[in-house]
Amino acid sequence: INKNGYDNIDEVMKRNMKPLSVEELKKEILNGSFILDTRDPDAFEKGFVKGSMNIGLSGTYAVWIGTLIDIHQPLVIVAQEGKEQESILRAARVGFENVKGFLKGGIAAWIHAGNVTGKIQSVTPQEFAHKLKSGKQNILDVRKSSEYESGHVKGAQSLELSSFPKSLKALDKNKPYFVHCAKGYRSMIASSILKANGFENIVNVYGGFEQIKNTDAPIELSAEASL
Repeated sequence: INKNGYDNIDEVMKRNMKPLSVEELKKEILNGSFILDTRDPDAFEKGFVKGSMNIGLSGTYAVWIGTLIDIHQPLVIVAQEGKEQESILRAARVGFENVKGFLKGGIAAWIHAGNVTGKIQSVTPQEFAHKLKSGKQNILDVRKSSEYESGHVKGAQSLELSSFPKSLKALDKNKPYFVHCAKGYRSMIASSILKANGFENIVNVYGGFEQIKNTDAPIELSAEASL
């Protein structure tokens, strides 16, 4: 629930449910607001405001905004039209009260105003498995370490999403990376953070490990799990 209780949720919503024009959104970003895009991963990857973090409403939204974003960080929301209130309300319930507003008209308004969008490339698990045959690839497995230990793509680097973005200093911005999680939700969050931090050659893997393991990609257990 909201850190101050439900008695002030209505007050918070009245303050935070502010429609922003494209120019107003830009001003808020310049003033230090962080862009949270709450659309589904499949919609996000096709075009987003550069610098955005994608945490979709369709997944464990409250958990990940609480894990990855400072509760005092001013936010601006980009949502699917009609989902602005849900985005702001669910954030408010876990203590995010400093929302400056949402982009009126959604990403379509941003594009219509002539602004460039970021994009993230994705491949199917089968395409990913085929790529592995051409030689060593840089693979980021952003699941929990316990998930990684129970089985992972051979040669994949374990880098838990919960450690982002601090753990990114261990990576090379000049290298290409395939990114996957268990089913695809966390990998798009991770890919959006990587993009926002200057990693340009990022490829998300649809369906995550749950589908990768059904291809001919080489799978191995950690040393501990295989004993």
